[in-house]
Amino acid sequence: MEALNPVFPVVWQNDALLLIDQNRLPDEYDLVRINRSEDLVIAIKDMIVRGASAIAVAAAYGIYLGAREIQTTERAVFLNHLESVAQTLRATHTPAVNLSWVIDRMLKAARHTVGDVAHLKRTLLEAAQDIQNENLQVCYQIGNNGLEALPEIPQKLRLLTHCNAGALATAGYGTALGVVRSAWRGDRLERLYATETRPRFQGARLTAWECVEEGIPITLIADGMAAHVMQQGMVDAVVVGADRIAANGDVSNKIGTYGLALLAKAHNLPFLVAAPLSTIDFSLPTGAQMPPVVRADRELSHIFDRPICPAGTEFYNPASDVTPADLVTAIITEQGAIAPSELSQFQTRQAR
Repeated sequence: MEALNPVFPVVWQNDALLLIDQNRLPDEYDLVRINRSEDLVIAIKDMIVRGASAIAVAAAYGIYLGAREIQTTERAVFLNHLESVAQTLRATHTPAVNLSWVIDRMLKAARHTVGDVAHLKRTLLEAAQDIQNENLQVCYQIGNNGLEALPEIPQKLRLLTHCNAGALATAGYGTALGVVRSAWRGDRLERLYATETRPRFQGARLTAWECVEEGIPITLIADGMAAHVMQQGMVDAVVVGADRIAANGDVSNKIGTYGLALLAKAHNLPFLVAAPLSTIDFSLPTGAQMPPVVRADRELSHIFDRPICPAGTEFYNPASDVTPADLVTAIITEQGAIAPSELSQFQTRQAR
């Protein structure tokens, strides 16, 4: 088995933030250099960087970049301007609770640091680097914990995933794809099936790219083929990521996740959600408080720059859906695989 090549979508180097431009993959591997917080805002909105954890890590550096631009030596004035930077970043990606969690942590680090403004800025850079390193370690833990949650069968496993919850969506290694990577490293994986994930093709462009780069056997299927491959006995479990998880275990994730959960239930397959504890939003009792973000019509009306629908067609393009907790077999976190009904035990720990 070939060694896995690391993929890091967010890198701090030479006093700037480097992002893999995920809109150009798999045709081109380009790095975008970000020197200003406002440029990161554009990069998040344009999905140059995507994935709940990767966006959060990038936003941590975005707070520092914004802080670096604040020209004052007055602590109170600096903190006030930093709040404005944070609010702008917070508004870029509503579904992902990790973003708000990281921004709150960065602001807390600034408020609780004693010293002049120059020292506060250095502290913010260090805090962003800590967040990045911690997320990478969390992904490794999720991947390894996922091995225990996967079904025990005599033969090697065939897993199905949706969208991209891989290294490109995190600080590296991935959540759902981290479980896949650990299964591959542990010689327990036969093959990964990945949905193409319309309308932006994250499964086809990103998940397939990661797997091909690392030698993981992958078969791409259209979104509408999932029921068929389950019916044919070609899949042993479904593993997906999450943008946000409500207190009761309802899961908000890429549109199509709910449908896969229903199909898994119908075919008696485990439906596993891999996500860090920071994805749990205990302020939301259920998924009913997680309305989807509706994205641009053009994502449906065109494939890249080519129109595929007649003029006059109307569109509905929600970016996410909510999977009820009773369809989720387990949530794989850095603390192990947890039943959705058991999430409350982590509420106090997350608050710290």
